[in-house]
Amino acid sequence: MTTTTKKTTTKRRSPAKKKIQLPPNPFLHEILELVNDQRSKAKKIEVLKEYETPALKSIFIFNFDESVISVLPEGHVPYKENEVPIGTDHTSLRREHTQLYHFVKGGNDTLSSLRRETMFIQMLEGLHPKEAEIVCLMKDKNLQSKYKITKEIVSDAYPDIRWGGRS
Repeated sequence: MTTTTKKTTTKRRSPAKKKIQLPPNPFLHEILELVNDQRSKAKKIEVLKEYETPALKSIFIFNFDESVISVLPEGHVPYKENEVPIGTDHTSLRREHTQLYHFVKGGNDTLSSLRRETMFIQMLEGLHPKEAEIVCLMKDKNLQSKYKITKEIVSDAYPDIRWGGRS
Protein backbone atom coordinates (compact mmCIF):
# COMPACT_ATOMS: atom_id res chain seq x y z
CA MET A 1 0.00 0.00 0.00
CA THR A 2 1.38 3.38 -0.98
CA THR A 3 0.39 6.60 0.55
CA THR A 4 0.35 9.86 -1.23
CA THR A 5 0.89 13.15 0.41
CA LYS A 6 -0.77 16.24 -0.81
CA LYS A 7 1.63 18.97 -1.73
CA THR A 8 0.63 22.38 -0.68
CA THR A 9 1.61 25.15 -2.95
CA THR A 10 1.84 28.71 -1.90
CA LYS A 11 1.05 31.42 -4.31
CA ARG A 12 3.88 33.82 -4.72
CA ARG A 13 2.85 37.38 -4.58
CA SER A 14 4.66 39.84 -6.68
CA PRO A 15 6.18 42.49 -4.47
CA ALA A 16 4.06 45.57 -4.17
CA LYS A 17 5.30 48.22 -6.52
CA LYS A 18 6.86 51.00 -4.58
CA LYS A 19 5.55 54.38 -5.60
CA ILE A 20 8.39 56.47 -6.91
CA GLN A 21 8.46 59.86 -5.30
CA LEU A 22 10.28 62.65 -7.07
CA PRO A 23 12.15 65.33 -5.11
CA PRO A 24 10.41 68.65 -4.44
CA ASN A 25 10.41 70.85 -7.56
CA PRO A 26 11.66 68.12 -9.90
CA PHE A 27 13.12 68.84 -13.31
CA LEU A 28 10.54 68.40 -16.08
CA HIS A 29 12.56 65.56 -17.60
CA GLU A 30 12.18 63.66 -14.31
CA ILE A 31 8.39 64.07 -14.48
CA LEU A 32 8.26 63.05 -18.14
CA GLU A 33 10.45 60.01 -17.49
CA LEU A 34 8.19 58.95 -14.60
CA VAL A 35 5.10 59.35 -16.80
CA ASN A 36 6.84 57.43 -19.57
CA ASP A 37 7.53 54.52 -17.18
CA GLN A 38 3.84 54.10 -16.31
CA ARG A 39 2.13 51.27 -18.15
CA SER A 40 -1.48 52.39 -18.13
CA LYS A 41 -3.11 55.56 -19.35
CA ALA A 42 -4.72 56.03 -15.91
CA LYS A 43 -1.33 55.90 -14.14
CA LYS A 44 0.17 58.37 -16.63
CA ILE A 45 -2.71 60.78 -15.97
CA GLU A 46 -2.31 60.31 -12.21
CA VAL A 47 1.40 61.23 -12.35
CA LEU A 48 0.72 64.24 -14.58
CA LYS A 49 -1.92 65.50 -12.15
CA GLU A 50 0.37 64.97 -9.16
CA TYR A 51 3.22 66.97 -10.68
CA GLU A 52 1.14 69.63 -12.48
CA THR A 53 3.03 72.86 -13.13
CA PRO A 54 2.54 75.79 -15.53
CA ALA A 55 5.86 74.83 -17.15
CA LEU A 56 4.69 71.29 -17.89
CA LYS A 57 1.46 72.59 -19.40
CA SER A 58 3.43 75.08 -21.51
CA ILE A 59 5.61 72.43 -23.11
CA PHE A 60 2.57 70.26 -23.83
CA ILE A 61 0.73 73.20 -25.43
CA PHE A 62 3.80 74.10 -27.51
CA ASN A 63 4.15 70.46 -28.59
CA PHE A 64 0.55 69.34 -29.16
CA ASP A 65 -1.41 72.48 -30.07
CA GLU A 66 -1.53 72.81 -33.87
CA SER A 67 -2.17 76.54 -33.59
CA VAL A 68 1.21 77.09 -31.90
CA ILE A 69 3.67 77.63 -34.74
CA SER A 70 7.38 77.64 -34.03
CA VAL A 71 9.36 80.37 -35.78
CA LEU A 72 12.64 78.54 -35.23
CA PRO A 73 14.29 76.44 -37.93
CA GLU A 74 13.41 72.73 -37.78
CA GLY A 75 15.97 70.08 -36.99
CA HIS A 76 19.17 69.87 -34.98
CA VAL A 77 20.17 72.90 -32.92
CA PRO A 78 23.93 73.62 -32.70
CA TYR A 79 24.48 74.38 -29.02
CA LYS A 80 26.97 73.37 -26.34
CA GLU A 81 25.44 71.22 -23.60
CA ASN A 82 25.71 72.50 -20.05
CA GLU A 83 28.09 69.98 -18.47
CA VAL A 84 28.03 71.40 -14.94
CA PRO A 85 27.06 68.79 -12.29
CA ILE A 86 23.37 68.60 -11.39
CA GLY A 87 22.30 71.02 -8.72
CA THR A 88 25.02 73.57 -9.33
CA ASP A 89 24.66 75.87 -12.30
CA HIS A 90 21.59 74.85 -14.28
CA THR A 91 18.45 76.76 -14.83
CA SER A 92 15.29 74.76 -15.32
CA LEU A 93 12.30 74.81 -17.60
CA ARG A 94 10.25 75.62 -14.50
CA ARG A 95 11.80 79.10 -14.67
CA GLU A 96 12.51 79.41 -18.39
CA HIS A 97 9.09 78.36 -19.72
CA THR A 98 7.92 81.97 -19.49
CA GLN A 99 10.40 82.82 -22.28
CA LEU A 100 8.96 80.32 -24.79
CA TYR A 101 6.63 82.93 -26.29
CA HIS A 102 9.65 84.47 -28.05
CA PHE A 103 9.89 81.37 -30.23
CA VAL A 104 6.33 81.14 -31.57
CA LYS A 105 4.42 83.02 -34.25
CA GLY A 106 2.63 85.98 -32.69
CA GLY A 107 4.73 85.83 -29.50
CA ASN A 108 7.38 88.49 -30.05
CA ASP A 109 7.39 89.35 -33.73
CA THR A 110 9.71 92.33 -33.19
CA LEU A 111 12.76 90.06 -32.76
CA SER A 112 15.01 89.44 -35.73
CA SER A 113 15.59 85.80 -36.67
CA LEU A 114 19.23 86.06 -35.61
CA ARG A 115 18.36 87.51 -32.18
CA ARG A 116 15.61 84.90 -31.64
CA GLU A 117 17.89 81.98 -32.55
CA THR A 118 20.68 83.40 -30.34
CA MET A 119 18.26 83.67 -27.40
CA PHE A 120 17.12 80.09 -28.03
CA ILE A 121 20.67 78.74 -28.04
CA GLN A 122 21.53 80.71 -24.88
CA MET A 123 18.49 79.24 -23.14
CA LEU A 124 19.44 75.70 -24.20
CA GLU A 125 23.02 76.15 -23.01
CA GLY A 126 21.82 77.20 -19.54
CA LEU A 127 19.42 74.29 -19.13
CA HIS A 128 20.15 70.81 -17.81
CA PRO A 129 21.00 68.72 -20.94
CA LYS A 130 17.83 66.60 -20.62
CA GLU A 131 15.68 69.71 -20.27
CA ALA A 132 17.36 71.21 -23.35
CA GLU A 133 16.55 68.00 -25.23
CA ILE A 134 12.87 68.41 -24.25
CA VAL A 135 12.89 71.96 -25.65
CA CYS A 136 14.44 70.78 -28.92
CA LEU A 137 11.88 67.98 -29.28
CA MET A 138 9.05 70.33 -28.37
CA LYS A 139 10.20 72.94 -30.91
CA ASP A 140 9.67 70.39 -33.70
CA LYS A 141 6.45 69.04 -32.08
CA ASN A 142 8.18 65.72 -31.55
CA LEU A 143 8.03 65.14 -27.78
CA GLN A 144 6.08 61.91 -28.24
CA SER A 145 9.03 60.36 -30.11
CA LYS A 146 10.89 60.09 -26.79
CA TYR A 147 8.10 59.97 -24.22
CA LYS A 148 4.96 57.83 -24.42
CA ILE A 149 2.62 60.76 -23.87
CA THR A 150 -0.20 61.71 -26.20
CA LYS A 151 -2.40 64.77 -26.58
CA GLU A 152 -5.30 62.63 -25.33
CA ILE A 153 -3.47 61.80 -22.09
CA VAL A 154 -2.55 65.47 -21.59
CA SER A 155 -6.15 66.56 -22.29
CA ASP A 156 -7.47 64.06 -19.73
CA ALA A 157 -4.92 65.11 -17.11
CA TYR A 158 -5.38 68.84 -17.70
CA PRO A 159 -8.95 69.49 -18.88
CA ASP A 160 -8.39 73.23 -18.28
CA ILE A 161 -6.03 73.48 -21.29
CA ARG A 162 -7.82 75.23 -24.14
CA TRP A 163 -6.52 73.88 -27.46
CA GLY A 164 -6.37 76.04 -30.59
CA GLY A 165 -6.64 79.73 -31.37
CA ARG A 166 -3.16 80.70 -30.23
CA SER A 167 -1.44 82.19 -33.27
